[in-house]
Amino acid sequence: MTDQVTEQLQEMPGDWQRALAVVAHPDDLEYGCAAAIAGWTDGGREVVYVLATRGEAGIDSIAPAECAALREQEQRASAAVVGVPTVEFLDHEDGVIEYGTGLRRDIAAAIRRHRPELVITLNHRDTWGGTVWNTPDHRAVGRATLDAAGDAGNRWIFPELISEQGLEPWDGVRWVAVAGSNNPTHAVDAGPGLERSVRSLLEHRLYIEGLTDKDPEEYCRTFLTGMAEAAAPRFGGRPAVTFEVFPR
Repeated sequence: MTDQVTEQLQEMPGDWQRALAVVAHPDDLEYGCAAAIAGWTDGGREVVYVLATRGEAGIDSIAPAECAALREQEQRASAAVVGVPTVEFLDHEDGVIEYGTGLRRDIAAAIRRHRPELVITLNHRDTWGGTVWNTPDHRAVGRATLDAAGDAGNRWIFPELISEQGLEPWDGVRWVAVAGSNNPTHAVDAGPGLERSVRSLLEHRLYIEGLTDKDPEEYCRTFLTGMAEAAAPRFGGRPAVTFEVFPR
C-alpha cells in the first residue's frame, strides 16, 4: 500500500482560465496560497477573491466596527500584490459563521456570477496537521464551498438566484482545490510567486502586529518559506504550495 506521507504530489491542472477563491477571512489566502495565485495571474489567468467576512473580530485591540474597514483595506491591497483586482465580501459575521443553506446560497451565487473552472478554498477539516484544532469559520466556509460548487450548477437548488438575481446555473466548475489540507494531492511551484506572497501577507500589517512581537517581514518570510520548503520533498525538490484537489 502506498504511504501517503511520501507519495509524490501531482502538478495542478493547468487547462483553465478563471478561478474563484472563497475563504472566511482577510489573510486566509495569504498564509500559503498567494504564491500559487501570483504565478497563475502572471500566466494570464483570472482570479477573484470572495471572503465570507471582513475579519472584524480578528484584532483584540480594535473594535469590530472600526476593524472591518481596516482589514478590508488591507485585503484589497494584499490581493493587488498578486494580480487580483476583484475582492468581494459576503458580510457574514466573523467568528460565528454557520454552515447552512444561507452560506451555501451566497457562495453558489458568487460561483454563478464569476463562472470559474477552478474553485479554491481553505482546509475544511477539524484540524491542521492532525494536531491543531481548526476554527469554526474555516470549517464552515470550506465545507460550504465544496457543496456550493454543485449547487451552482443545479437550477432547482436556490431557484431564487435566477428569479431575483438573474444568475443562471453554472456547471463549469471542474475542480475544487483545498489549500492547507492535511491530505494534499497536488502542488504548484512556489518559487516564481514566493517573494510576492511575502509582500502580500505583509499588507496585513495591523493583523500581524496584533498577532506576534516578531518583525513583520521576518515573520512572513519565515512562515511562508518554511511551508513551501516543507512540501519540496514530495514535489521533486521544488518549494511548493499544496492543495487537495476534488475533481467534479
